[in-house]
Amino acid sequence: MKDTKMAPPKHIAIILFPGFQLLDITGPLDVLNILSRSTTLRLSILASTLDPVSTSLPLQTPYLATLKPSTPPNSDFGQAIVPTHTFANAPDDIEVLIIPGGFGSRAEENVDPIVTFIREYYPKLTYLLTVCTGSAILAKSGVLDGRRATSNKKAFTWVKQQNEKVDWVAKARWVVDGNVWTSSGVAAGIDMMYAWVEEVWGVEVAEELADSSEYERNRDSAGDRFAERWGTV
Repeated sequence: MKDTKMAPPKHIAIILFPGFQLLDITGPLDVLNILSRSTTLRLSILASTLDPVSTSLPLQTPYLATLKPSTPPNSDFGQAIVPTHTFANAPDDIEVLIIPGGFGSRAEENVDPIVTFIREYYPKLTYLLTVCTGSAILAKSGVLDGRRATSNKKAFTWVKQQNEKVDWVAKARWVVDGNVWTSSGVAAGIDMMYAWVEEVWGVEVAEELADSSEYERNRDSAGDRFAERWGTV
């Protein structure tokens, strides 16, 4: 594990899988897009193949049959992002890795190659961040064993079942444990990202970025009303 007091990272990567939650990725990335106008950053997009990765799950995905109601068969609505690398040829100098959640995080065929990649790559990272049920994927890798972490509160019961060795925090907007940052569901990833930028580049930079987006930050990592909303506490 690298010393997190080193110079700010430059190479950031995201992981994609079919059925990822769009805002889990685009929210944090837009913060970094604005930051990149004043700070040198590099982005890599990782997936199992170089094919465009859709927010929609393929209809043949076994997990779809477990949803109630299942995905409407006549709904053709999704967005796709094109990867820059596969897990097999990922650059060896990635410093920050971001893992989203989404319904696709429950499909084993999506998760297994990601878990294998994380186990091998984590020791090289300076920071590892997850949004929503991305923490469930990370939990399966063993990286979260003995650590505090959080996740999407509506899915919290399922998330906890993925690894009981994790100290799951039921009421938290985001949680920091060492160089691992985990956030609650979807939009919470934006608050986590601003908090992480503040940690790395300072409060003035984080405030400038938020104001540039006219975004009202939630600065309280424990301020999570959705824990009560979805009955996790």
